[in-house]
Amino acid sequence: MIQDFAITWLKFIHVGAIALWSGGLIALPFLYRQRRGLQDEALHRLHAFTRFFYVVLVSPGAFAAIASGTALILLQGTYENWFSAKLVAVAAMTGLHILSGLMILKIFERTGRYPTVQFALVVPLTLVVVSVILALVLGKPRLDWPAGLATFFAPGALREMAEPVIGGWI
Repeated sequence: MIQDFAITWLKFIHVGAIALWSGGLIALPFLYRQRRGLQDEALHRLHAFTRFFYVVLVSPGAFAAIASGTALILLQGTYENWFSAKLVAVAAMTGLHILSGLMILKIFERTGRYPTVQFALVVPLTLVVVSVILALVLGKPRLDWPAGLATFFAPGALREMAEPVIGGWI
């Protein structure tokens, strides 16, 4: 009973955090595009808002999404192939998140700019990653991994891979 209650609330938190995180990653390139031609106070305000958006909203959303998702994994024990594929897509989303943070540092330098080509690549890529995550979670498709990946994604495989490196710690 208590576990069902906890799972319900964790799912609520997880969905909200994913919405905040993915929405923020989609919005950030549009903020970067506003950098063009700005100087002095206008540039400073955009920089301050963009950093606030990334540091105070998007990054905590990412943390809450990953933390609540990890708790859900532990409580529900989801070990299906669609879930492994979702984790790969979440890793891609994490990479996009890191690149967004690095972009904030780069484009707000004195000579910084956000190339149109990068904008044209990042926005569709982010939309695809978010869409793949949604399709995997909502559809829960039956996926069959090739033999090498099936071994890699099997429960307990990380322990077997890490054991030669860290020995008896695990």
